[in-house]
Amino acid sequence: MGGASSVRAHRRFRRADALVRPWRDAEFVVVDLETTGLDLVRDTIVSYGAVVVRHGRIVVSESVYGLVHPECDIRPEAVAVHTLREVDVADAPPSSEAVGVLRGLLTDRVLVAHAAWVERAFLSRAFRDSGLKFRPTVVDTAALARAVGVAPRQHRCEPNLEWLADTLGLPVVDPHHALGDAVTTAQVFLALASRLERVGYDTARSLVDLSAGDRRLGRG
Repeated sequence: MGGASSVRAHRRFRRADALVRPWRDAEFVVVDLETTGLDLVRDTIVSYGAVVVRHGRIVVSESVYGLVHPECDIRPEAVAVHTLREVDVADAPPSSEAVGVLRGLLTDRVLVAHAAWVERAFLSRAFRDSGLKFRPTVVDTAALARAVGVAPRQHRCEPNLEWLADTLGLPVVDPHHALGDAVTTAQVFLALASRLERVGYDTARSLVDLSAGDRRLGRG
């Protein structure tokens, strides 16, 4: 028990140390999920995409994409968005395999997602179902967009990812495909973090705190 506790304490120290450095020195994992629907309690994951950001650059060679065998039927309205049908995921691995992959990627890294409360909710349940805790350090690109002023603070809806990328002059990569959206989110993250860096938000911790503060205001 003592050894496991020491490892966990060491990882917490490493993570805390990385957060106080310039954000370009930290490592991030940008995650996007496609699901059977938007019910955070009943729906489950059908695909995931993850992109590593290191030294302020997207590491394309470390990108990950996977299908997941869902634990419930895919809603027709979800199929209309991501086009994944029951037959496409019938032979896909269970969510526990996705959890294993993402857990490895997230070790000592900061999770980035767009409207991160959605990814966080689905991942939290998937991790819990695998007997694991899910306590990531999170940066939300929707919150950063509000902080920069690209998305209106008073608007109750989350800014659309494609709209946000277009507003920032960035390409939209394969929309509503988990890996494509992860790449688009990574580009948006780098653009917003660079803008915030110029006005003093230059550490990973400052970006995490902006995201947490946005949640405290009642979003996410």
